[in-house]
Amino acid sequence: MERYGDDVWNYAFFLTSRFDQADDIFQDVFLKVYRSMFSFRGESSVKTWLLAITRNVAKDHRKSAWARRVLLMATIRRTETASSTEKEVLSRMVNGDIWKAVMDLPEKLREALLLYAHHQLTVPEIASMLNISQGTVKSRIHRARAKVPAMLKDQLTD
Repeated sequence: MERYGDDVWNYAFFLTSRFDQADDIFQDVFLKVYRSMFSFRGESSVKTWLLAITRNVAKDHRKSAWARRVLLMATIRRTETASSTEKEVLSRMVNGDIWKAVMDLPEKLREALLLYAHHQLTVPEIASMLNISQGTVKSRIHRARAKVPAMLKDQLTD
């Protein structure tokens, strides 16, 4: 958890764009890992395995009726909570122009780019994790890299 905890939380945040959901997903991932450590077959790196679990937990979280109700209530009653220093730093990064552009990418492009550039997974690891071909991974990374500068240019001209 100490070694990959930041990667898991950051990936959960990139998938959800919400601090509270990232916290919940983070906890669920490590509970799931603790309960099923024996299922790790060593076919991929531990980091790839953890990020795949994070992706699946985030997907399940989005589908749950409980999460939909919580999101609706959070939208209705937006309250400010004290953030940790770490979260404030991440928040400043996310508010930056580059991170805003990355977060505005379509989910498939954003996910491939973040796994490659931020989490430093290889193309084969990403392909295996997302259950898509390596060519599709390369295409998504290429398209994401092309879109970000175009989005930044559009922001500057507005």
